[in-house]
Amino acid sequence: MTRAPSSQLSLFEAAAQPPVRTAKPEPQEPAKPKQPSYIGGHRKRLRNRFLVGGAEPLPDYELLELILFRSLKNGDVKPLANLLIATFGDFNRVLSAPIERLTEVQGIGPEIALDLKLIEAATHRMSQGKVLKRPVISSWNELLDYCRVTMSHRETELFRVLFLDRKNVLIADEIQGKGTVDHVPVYPREVIKRALELNASALILVHNHPSGDPTPSNADIDMTETIQRAFEVVGITLHDHLIIGKSTEVSFKSEGYL
Repeated sequence: MTRAPSSQLSLFEAAAQPPVRTAKPEPQEPAKPKQPSYIGGHRKRLRNRFLVGGAEPLPDYELLELILFRSLKNGDVKPLANLLIATFGDFNRVLSAPIERLTEVQGIGPEIALDLKLIEAATHRMSQGKVLKRPVISSWNELLDYCRVTMSHRETELFRVLFLDRKNVLIADEIQGKGTVDHVPVYPREVIKRALELNASALILVHNHPSGDPTPSNADIDMTETIQRAFEVVGITLHDHLIIGKSTEVSFKSEGYL
């Protein structure tokens, strides 16, 4: 009687079989954290408050939040807005900060810094549009507003020249020098050369004091007298020299220096 072959492998046959490889499970990507519902609700509420009441009732950090919403589509941006205010002091100083300073703040990349600088540029362009090609006498308050917007919150000194025609219409507004926290180089020869190129008949000098105090220094007074004497030689009138502080400004003409 013959025995039917067994389907079970012998010990030696089993050892000779190649090991069975089991497929490893595919790695699963971690699920993206879901944005808490209160964050989305906060964004909607803040947008609605702006639409209804405008920017005036909003504190600086909330206005910054609204801007950051455009760059950061998800997440809570309030801590980042508060960090920016704490770092630079207020909303205007955040916008006027150099890109390299902005990107030093944790959470601010090049794209967000660029968005902030574009908003600053748009603000300056709008303010400039209210005074350029208009007589400075009839738009003096707008001119002062423009100087405050563009210069009062800068961290370093800036020297600009407003060139006027014979009717005291502002024909050009140009930056002539960028300096440090307490000094900016001024070259009267270059100012006169540019005035002659523009056929300007008069000028207004403007620079800022990052310290916030617009009181003229002895160097400011001496420099203004030097420029005034140089302009008289070529028949150009120096109408005024404005020093812009953080919350106020000084007019050399009003204070009797001119």
